[in-house]
Amino acid sequence: MTHQFAILGNGSWSSALVKILTDNGYSVNWWMRSKIAIDHLRNTHHNPHYLKSVNYDMKRIHLFDDVASCILESDIILIGIPSAFITETISHLPADIFEKKMILSAIKGILPEQHVLLNEYLESAFHVSINQYCCIAGPCHAEEIASEKLSYLTFASENIELSALIAPYFANQYLKTVLSNDVFGVQYAAVLKNIYALGAGIAHGLDYGDNFQSVYITNCFAELQQFMDVISAQTQHHYNTSAYLGDLLVTCYSLHSRNRTFGNFIGKGYSVSATKLELNMVAEGYYASKGIYEICSKIKYDLPIANRIYQILWMHQSAADTFEEIEMICH
Repeated sequence: MTHQFAILGNGSWSSALVKILTDNGYSVNWWMRSKIAIDHLRNTHHNPHYLKSVNYDMKRIHLFDDVASCILESDIILIGIPSAFITETISHLPADIFEKKMILSAIKGILPEQHVLLNEYLESAFHVSINQYCCIAGPCHAEEIASEKLSYLTFASENIELSALIAPYFANQYLKTVLSNDVFGVQYAAVLKNIYALGAGIAHGLDYGDNFQSVYITNCFAELQQFMDVISAQTQHHYNTSAYLGDLLVTCYSLHSRNRTFGNFIGKGYSVSATKLELNMVAEGYYASKGIYEICSKIKYDLPIANRIYQILWMHQSAADTFEEIEMICH
C-alpha cells in the first residue's frame, strides 16, 4: 500500500523533502501559506523563495491553500512549519483532524508559547498518540539535498514499526536513512544543536578562530549529553546522544547553517531585529534558546553555555563580554 503524504510548509527544509519524495516517484499534497507562491510554483515549477534551483515534477504535486483540506486528503502528515508558527497555523483545526493519521515532524524547535516539543503539543491539543508520531533529524542540509549530495536522515519513533514504514519513502541514491526509537532525544538534540550553532556563529562574528571553535563545540556536546541525562530521569526515556554529534558539527560549521549565519550577524554587532530584517529568515535556535531556558528554569537545571546564548539573544547582554565567560567555562 502506498501512503499519501501531506507537506505542511514551504520553507527550504519542506521544499527539500518534497524533492526527495517526488524524485522517488511519489505524489504529495503540498500546503503553502502564500497563494502567490502557489501560483509561481504552478507556473514555473520552482519555489520562488527556497531552493530555487530545484525543478519540481508538477505531475506529482497537488497544491493546497487550505491546510485542513490538505490534511484530510492525506494519511502521513509531514509538518515542516517553523516551530514559531505551528500554533497559529493549526490551533483552529478540529480536535479530531489527526485521528488515524501518521505524523512526521520535520521541525527542529520548541513551540515558543508552550515551551514544549511538537509531539507534546499535538497530544494535548489533538489527542495524538506518541505511537502515531515520528520525527526526522540530520545531519542534513536542504541545500545539499537540492544538489543531490549524499546525506543522511534519522527517523525516530517510539513505534519503531512507524519509522520502518516511513523511512523507505525517502531512501534513494543521495539519501540514506537510519531508524531510531529515541524520539525525545532526537528532538532535544536538534533543539540544542541549533542554539549552539548560533553561538558558533556569534563566536565567528567576534573573530574567534577554529581552535576556540573546536573547544567550544566539544563543550557544547558535553553539555548536551548532560542535559539528556537529566531529561531522561524526568521522562523515563532513554537517550542515545552519540547519534547526534554529526548534526551538531554540521550545524555549527556549515556555511549553509541558518543558525550559524544568524549568530554571525549578532557577533558582528547587529541587533536581533536588524538580523531578522537583513536575513529575512527564521533561525530556529533563536526561539529554541528561550524555550530551553524556560524548561531548565522549570526543572531547576542550568545549561551554562545555552543559558549564555539566551542572555545574548533575549536579555541583550554583550556578546563579547558573554563569550569571555564562555571562555572560562570551556576546557
